[in-house]
Parts: sequence; C-alpha cells; structure tokens
Amino acid sequence: MATGKLQAIPLGGLGEFGMNCMAMRWGEDIIVIDAGLMFPEAELLGVDIVVPDISYLLENRHRVRGIVLTHGHEDHIGALPWMLSELKVPVWGTEFTLAYVEDKLDEHGLLDNADLRELRSNVSIKIGAFTIHPIQVTHSLVDCVALAIHTPLGVVIHTGDFKVDPTPTDNKLFDLHTFAEYGTGGVLALFQDSTNVERKGYTPSERAVRRKFDEVFAHTRRRLFISCFSSSIHRIKLAVELAHEHGRKVAFIGRSMTNSAEIAEDLGYIEVPEGLLINPGEMKNFAPEKLCILIGGTQGEPMSALSRAAVDNHKHAKIEKGDTVVLSSRIIPGNEKTIYRMIDHLFRREAHVIYEDGSSPPVHVSGHASQEELKLIINLVKPRYFIPIHGEYRQLKLHAEMAGAMHGSVGKVMLIESGDILEFDDLGGRKIGRVNVGRVCIDSGNRTDVVEDLIIKDRRHLSEDGIVLPIIAINKLSGEVETSPEIVTRGFNVGEDGFMDGARQIVMDTLSQSSEEEKADYGVIKEKIRSDLKRYISKQSQKRPLIMPVILEI
Repeated sequence: MATGKLQAIPLGGLGEFGMNCMAMRWGEDIIVIDAGLMFPEAELLGVDIVVPDISYLLENRHRVRGIVLTHGHEDHIGALPWMLSELKVPVWGTEFTLAYVEDKLDEHGLLDNADLRELRSNVSIKIGAFTIHPIQVTHSLVDCVALAIHTPLGVVIHTGDFKVDPTPTDNKLFDLHTFAEYGTGGVLALFQDSTNVERKGYTPSERAVRRKFDEVFAHTRRRLFISCFSSSIHRIKLAVELAHEHGRKVAFIGRSMTNSAEIAEDLGYIEVPEGLLINPGEMKNFAPEKLCILIGGTQGEPMSALSRAAVDNHKHAKIEKGDTVVLSSRIIPGNEKTIYRMIDHLFRREAHVIYEDGSSPPVHVSGHASQEELKLIINLVKPRYFIPIHGEYRQLKLHAEMAGAMHGSVGKVMLIESGDILEFDDLGGRKIGRVNVGRVCIDSGNRTDVVEDLIIKDRRHLSEDGIVLPIIAINKLSGEVETSPEIVTRGFNVGEDGFMDGARQIVMDTLSQSSEEEKADYGVIKEKIRSDLKRYISKQSQKRPLIMPVILEI
C-alpha cells in the first residue's frame, strides 16, 4: 500500500440541500467534484444565488488540477461561473452536462477562456495522482455518472445523484455490473447520495409516469399545459411522444424550457417529428384540443412563464376555463407558499390542475434512490468506509445509521459535515480538523456581485424597522439652521400624532446644544443627531429603524 495521505474535504452539500462540492487531495494534487449552488432562504433578502466559499481552493490554487462534474443540475454546476472566474482549471463533464455548462458560461462571458473536456462512461481519465473512471447511473437528468476515483491508497466511489432505474426512458441502463466489480476488487470508501434516505422501498422508474400522462392526454378536452423542471429531459420526451400520439401540436414556453429542449434535440435525447413543433405565437391558429404546451415555472417563481400565465399576464400562454395544467415535479421545501399561491390562481381561472398528491399512478417520480436502492449499492460495493453526502444533517445521520446496521457490507461509517477534513492513510481513516467553509451570497442582476453579511443585515433591518431620514438645512455662511428639520420615514409606523413633533424637537435640541465647531463638522453633528434620535425612537416605539441624517448646505 502507498504511503501518503488522502484527504476528502466537502466544501458544501453536507448538512444542506444544494451547493454540492467536494475537494479530494493527494500530496500536491487536488481535484474538485461538482460545483453546485443553492437557492437562498427567504431571510437572504435580494440574494439571487448562494455558492460555496472556496477559500480552501484559492489558498491551494497551485494544487487544483481540475473540476469533475457528475451531472448537469444547478446544485452540481451552478457555482461554476463563480469558481472559474477565480480558478483557471479544466472542467470535465459528460456531453450533455457540458452543453448546460457552455450555456451557463456563455451567459457570464466566460466560455471563450474555459477549458471544457468531455467525460465518457467507462473511459478513464488521469488527473494528477488520480485516475477517474466514470460509471453510468440513472437520475432525473440524462447523461449522469458516478465516479470511481483510483488513488494510491485504493478506490473511492462518489455516487453523485442517482436512482437505480431498471427501465430508463433513454435505455441507458444503470451500470450495476461495474459497481459489483469494484466491490469484488475492494473499495476504500463510498460517498453516497442521502437525498431520499427517509423514503422506504424503491423509487419508481421514470416510466411509471407514462400511465398518468396517458390518462391526462386521453381525458383533456381543451389545451393541455405541462410544467416540469426544464432539466427533466425524460419528462419532456414523454410529453412530446404522447402529444404526437394524441394529435396535439407542441409549443415550448419559457427560456430555460426552450434551451433544454433544443440541447436535448441536438444531442439526440428527444426526437421531434416533423411539423409537431410550433412557435408560441402560432398557438392562436389551432383549436384548443389540438395543443400541448410545455411551460417553465413549476416552482412558482414570480417571473416564470407559468406564474405569469396563472395571473393572465403572459403574451402567448392564455389559461382559460376547462384547460388542464399538469405540475409534474416535486415541491422543493421552502417553495410551498409560492407554488400553492400559483395553484390558487390557476383554480381561479377555472383550469383543471393536476399536481403531486400521492395518488397512483404518479404524475412525478423522484430522481433519487430510496432506502432499498441505497442498500443495494452498499451491498455491491462493500466499502471499508462509508460516508453519507448530499442532504441535511438528519438525512446524513439516518443514512449513517442505516449503513451502520448493514453488518458485513460496511466496515466503518463516518459522519462528516461541510468543512470537515477526512483523512485516510495506511493506518485507516479519521477526521483531523476543519477548513473554512461557508456561503457566498451573489446578488440579483450581476451574478458576480458578492453580498456581504453587513448588507444582508442592513436589508433585514430595513425590512423589519424601516428608515428615518432627518433632513436639516444649514446656512453655509452663518452655520445657522434655516428651517425646522424635516423628517422623512419609510417602512416605519410613526404612531401617535405628537411623535414627529417630538422627533423634530430632539433634532433642534441636539443642534442648539452643539458648539459651533461641532456644527461645522458634519460627521460629528450627524452622529450626535443619529444617537439622540435613536434613543428617543426606541423609548417611544421600541423600534430601531435605520437613521440616516442628511445635511443640506444652503
């Protein structure tokens, strides 16, 4: 066995949903597996996306040999523009994953300088001290791989996101044989997706959705709107096939939906029969019963095509009485309010709405492995060390407990979180410390603008307590206050009648009690006004608005 130390350092995705990113290091070589983002919680006001803090990679930039992607979902590739603007390294991914990456990098003006390299299942590549063997897996997206990483200490398997689908719609089967072969040869560590560990049994095949879709197509008398994740290529393919069978024209609405469908068609994942596809502008030329519209916005995003159509504010997508709307996706935790608000609007339009409600046959199936599939892979691989990844802490903990109960298949279970350094050598594996990790908030509009904690704190402060602007006009020559101060408030309830008079009086008193020198120094006088007004407002209303005195020179 080689002497040396192998380190695995998750930079995101362990203890949270999204932001999946892991560094693996042997000596002077570091590889990065995935570069995901997460979408912000409600309290991160005005923040567009959240990406991992890559301080560790920047401190070791001369050692980073490349980024390897398991598949093309946002929580695995979304942070690439941010990372590649800081690290000039090659990126490996499968053909379909790279098509998504190209689109994303082009949008950020980074494509021309990017070094993108194709990864093919069962074709090994060498990166520094690591030899990486991609293994074909099935998921809710196409062209996904797990990674068998050959290191001087042994093989490490990173599953990426997966489910074991015995009947995938693209007929590209999950490569159980290769997992079993690695199990026979011996695997040092298995890093396995925990997303669905709370679900018993098996995740249904993607083909399970076909029966429900067939029913919907058969019973819909007017327009049929189908909304799914734009990356659900299997689902888009199914809708296109059934539309053709049932004599309906297909229109794609929404930028991400249109882009995904174009990429999938170019790469041969979807075949659109001649004359089936129409432009959204042509929909008015066809009878309602002859239309199937694939529309983006399944999570109720405010400006998405479906949200706008739900309130009758979309140029082409008009939802009318008797139309059917199918939401073929899961409700992402945290999005419940916006999704149900959108569903309410669809009901107001007197549309027939079909969404995930646990009925059989299902309108949506998950892309992640349930308990029995997770156990199947563990039994095949028989790792010396088992490490759950991708999920919130309860999921990692439940996954660790499940694997720990599988005596004979797992050597040792190790529960780690983002930032922990997991180290292996010829004596075994252990946690040896932590690196700096965290979240970097990227602002709306310009996706390279980092939002500091202080800004988010100010936004929260403004949203809760509002702002007070005392405006004082001072004569430049005499230093005297020209008029009674004006006090402007926004998002702050002034309360009783005498409140504003009292606030004005406080400002006048502060000015009259200040020396000429203090009045001449606007920085000092502003701070005195702010301090006295803060005390007064806090006493009167128990609120702490942001107070920003403005001095006008006349």
